[in-house]
Amino acid sequence: MIKEKLGKNLDAWIHAAFPFLFKRSVDPNLLTVFGTAVSLGAGWAFAEGQLRAGALIMLAGGFFDLVDGVVARHFGTSTSFGAFLDSTLDRVADMALMIGLLVHYGAQGEPVPQMLAAVTLVSTILTSYAKARAELLIPHLDGGMLERGERVGLLAAGGLFGIMLPVLWVLAIGTTVTAGQRILAAYRALEALDAENA
Repeated sequence: MIKEKLGKNLDAWIHAAFPFLFKRSVDPNLLTVFGTAVSLGAGWAFAEGQLRAGALIMLAGGFFDLVDGVVARHFGTSTSFGAFLDSTLDRVADMALMIGLLVHYGAQGEPVPQMLAAVTLVSTILTSYAKARAELLIPHLDGGMLERGERVGLLAAGGLFGIMLPVLWVLAIGTTVTAGQRILAAYRALEALDAENA
């Protein structure tokens, strides 16, 4: 939802807030890879129980994920592989963060947050897979209660403000609903496609 609402203005905001990014051409794929590496560090911090540090590192990684596409569009270096790489490494970052929480709560012997992190992990990947699989057949599938921007924001709030357990409840329920919404949207779109081709 955040992406849909802010997408049209995002490039202009990034240009205004971070003009140094556009003084010299930078390979956007390097920004993508570096941002993912930072997010892996956030996952490690979560695994070590450093939730506040993990949240801060995660936000730093999110910065690179936010600007890589803007930089690519500005310098005319957008490529199909760049879009593929960005989407693929987003999944790596998502998994690293949730696995970090799984490790942390497992080490602490806390089964409820561990279970919630596991549900969030599965539903997050299912949400992304549903979109990717549907878009092999239809032009676009998007939407849902909790997309990536919302998930990152909630995780950051959980770590920064010491409210990770309630955040995990919201994420577990919200990502499950989102996966269901994507599957339902795919069902409707593909049923319509089948009707057109009948």
